[in-house]
Amino acid sequence: MFAAAALIALAWAPAAWAAPESLRQGLFGHEGFEAREFGAPPVARYISQDGDGFVVDRSQGRLLLKFDNSPEVWALQAQPAPRGDVIYKNDLGMPVLRATRLGGVTLFTEGRPGGSAAALAGNGTSLRLSPLGPQDLLERLAQASARASRASHRLITFSADASPASSALIADAATVVCEAVLRMTRSADGRALLARVKQVRLAEGRKASVQLIKGALQITVVPSQGLAGRPSSERIVVAAENSR
Repeated sequence: MFAAAALIALAWAPAAWAAPESLRQGLFGHEGFEAREFGAPPVARYISQDGDGFVVDRSQGRLLLKFDNSPEVWALQAQPAPRGDVIYKNDLGMPVLRATRLGGVTLFTEGRPGGSAAALAGNGTSLRLSPLGPQDLLERLAQASARASRASHRLITFSADASPASSALIADAATVVCEAVLRMTRSADGRALLARVKQVRLAEGRKASVQLIKGALQITVVPSQGLAGRPSSERIVVAAENSR
């Protein structure tokens, strides 16, 4: 197993976590839209007509979505749509979920860009970050390095400059980077881009961002924004493509 290089800031203090939003906000009440009751539980599991299972967590400041077959959690931004619907988009502005006034849900995926109807399957598990100590973060970075290195067939080191407020989010961002690496290995163009990545550096800052500079993939996270405070795997892949 490859080892990860890790630089951890040791100024540890209790992390601040965002309080859950009102249940009346639901799928339609956040981002300034009129609050309406929604029949589904605050954390619910759905299954699309194509068989994709996913969890929607609307108990926090931003709607979160996680597919059953992926470790990545998507933080989605609400946008009003015709007929009183709401479309939820990822950090590249791509639609992921559509919710109607009557509670209907449509999932948009790469394989079904036109959308696939989804049915409520019951309660889900809340998509929350768990606080991490320095040793736990080191282990998560080592695991990310090993996973990315296996996928790319060469060493990719992961390093982090973290505080108690950012440790959990940085660990999650490292997992998301691995998802981006796996996506890039699935195409010839992606593998060519990945060949330029020698290391991953993660740190906290004022704005979530990703840059590929001289072989270093630099990921900036914003702890106060929770899971919305780090770039998605989709954004990481696009940033690598735009760095050509």
